[in-house]
Amino acid sequence: MHRTIEITVPPATTDTILGELEKMDGVVGLAVHRGSSILPPGDVVIVHALNRDTDDVLAAVERARKLGPISVVTAEVASIIDPDHRELVDSDVDEAVWEEAETGLRHQGRVTANFLTLMALGGAIGATGLVLESSAQAISFVAASIIAPGFEPIAKLPLGLTLRNWRVVKRGLYSVGAGYLVLMLAAAAMFALLRLTGTSTIKELLENEEVHKIAHPTLIEYAVSACAAAAGVTMIMAYRRTVIAGPLLALVLIPAAALVGAGIAAGEPGLALNALQRLIVDAMLIVVLGAIIVALKQRTVHHRKPMV
Repeated sequence: MHRTIEITVPPATTDTILGELEKMDGVVGLAVHRGSSILPPGDVVIVHALNRDTDDVLAAVERARKLGPISVVTAEVASIIDPDHRELVDSDVDEAVWEEAETGLRHQGRVTANFLTLMALGGAIGATGLVLESSAQAISFVAASIIAPGFEPIAKLPLGLTLRNWRVVKRGLYSVGAGYLVLMLAAAAMFALLRLTGTSTIKELLENEEVHKIAHPTLIEYAVSACAAAAGVTMIMAYRRTVIAGPLLALVLIPAAALVGAGIAAGEPGLALNALQRLIVDAMLIVVLGAIIVALKQRTVHHRKPMV
């Protein structure tokens, strides 16, 4: 998607930043409303830009910050209809700027009541899948992986580590710790409830074929997880968030975390430990491969650090 960038600048800075923006081919629309901003006070510069030049626009804004305080708001544009720039518009790229990637991850992984509730519900559903078979089991695992927002908190880590934004790393670690702890507790509670009601038994858990695959993965399972981890981070960096469900289903983050809780509730520490190992490996694949992808994006596409 193309972008609208709204920049509020002190009046003394307006002409300087306009001079830079006018020279950019990817800026297909530029307007200024002098003195129209009340909070913060100043002029408002509105930019309609292609993805390919969004980083250049924000780099110009960063340079203008030296002359005074600046506020920036970015938004998606459904389409840009400009016959004079048709070829540029048609050849635009699919990239998210650092600020948008971090904001999206922060929104999805912020530790709120909604976040914790979804993690708990995903864990509970995942625990039921551990004792089911065939299509019912697949549905439970798919639903749990989509419901629980377990990918985004981990994806914060390679972004923060590579760009040396330690606040992002700190928030990511907090989200991962709180979210997955709640998920495991919910899974343990659900499995305990299944046992208490006679719906399932420890034997059914231990003899389930998918449980064995989660606890004892082969190289094939790890290869799928690695590809899914790389795909998930690439989708975030490429602003393709609507298809993130694919990597979530291929990774075993949620079923593995649910198995940790179920294993503890079943009094099977060995099983819980094996599941925890699988969870850690999948998470580390996201961190390591994600860091490589973020570093490549920084070197080949963005060439700048986030503004904040």
